[in-house]
Amino acid sequence: MTHSNLFTPYDMVGTTLKNRIVLAPMTRARAGESRIPNALMAEYYAQRAGAGLLITEATVVSEQGIGWVDSPGIYTEEQAEGWKTVTDAAHAAGTPIILQFWHCGRASHSAFHGGRPPVAPSAIKLEGDHIHTPEGPKPYETPRALETDEIPAIVADFGRATELARAAGFDGVEVHAANGYLLNQFLESKTNHRTDRYGGSVEKRYRLLGEVLEAVANAWSPERVGVRLSPNGSFNDMGSPDYRETFDYTARQLDTLGIGYLHLVDGLAFGFHELGEPVTLEEARDAFSGTLIGSCGYDHETAEAAVGRGAADLIAFGRPFINNPDLPERFANGWPLNEDFDMATWYSGGIGAKGYTDFPPYEGRG
Repeated sequence: MTHSNLFTPYDMVGTTLKNRIVLAPMTRARAGESRIPNALMAEYYAQRAGAGLLITEATVVSEQGIGWVDSPGIYTEEQAEGWKTVTDAAHAAGTPIILQFWHCGRASHSAFHGGRPPVAPSAIKLEGDHIHTPEGPKPYETPRALETDEIPAIVADFGRATELARAAGFDGVEVHAANGYLLNQFLESKTNHRTDRYGGSVEKRYRLLGEVLEAVANAWSPERVGVRLSPNGSFNDMGSPDYRETFDYTARQLDTLGIGYLHLVDGLAFGFHELGEPVTLEEARDAFSGTLIGSCGYDHETAEAAVGRGAADLIAFGRPFINNPDLPERFANGWPLNEDFDMATWYSGGIGAKGYTDFPPYEGRG
């Protein structure tokens, strides 16, 4: 193999990664109604442990945060025990693994919450086709705006989830503040019309994320924490005219906190709001001095280029990892990717292994 930027080791705050390839967080819906991780999920992550770093699928920190059928949780001791099976499998392969924290906010439905509406910074409905619920597809609902005195309990949920993640053997946690979920909803002026201390100026809209990060860091340490941001994204009906100001302020605050990494959804493959020029990795690098992960739509060539020019330290791959569990080995050897997949099986928990752990490694290996 010729020299590869992706296959040089990387020291991420004292943790040595064998390469610069990251498994991106992807919801796969195999945890069942209990939301307890299982042996099938451990097999899935072990199959992809050729990556230098694994980031789990989004994992809800509370029952209030639920918004996806059969996604895992990290708010009970039983869920933490289930996750130990996954972390043990990753570590047996010599790969660190990060747990992504999730609260869906308005991207949810009353069918998940006993008839109670989902919560959000403001009572602004997500404009979209439908949401998949335990009762089948449903139209989105107008969420209930959180009362100011309810917010400390959400912050505490993230802190408790951190304690459980440590107990489960994770190497760190990623706070999901991207893709139109609760913390992203608070950050953006489009979805946050509050007039209390959590809304209005960019400083106030950032406040909840800042409080969450303080709670998470206090329960572990700042260098064990990452944050995912998507300033360019339109997914889940996002996109605010002041997206650049919001991102720059947020990234600089994260830098001041000394967190372990910033995971930027800089690619546009997941949807672009077209409200201006996209925020780039180079702009993120200017605002944030720690480890920077780029993601969304990268292939081998563009990932090599981003790392080679110093724009990113690591690159996260999502969909190519679904049907190519040996993706790093394919990149290293120049082997073709498996392009065959059926998206209908990607999120269907009842199907089990089909479309999840049944993709074979490359057949032409030596």
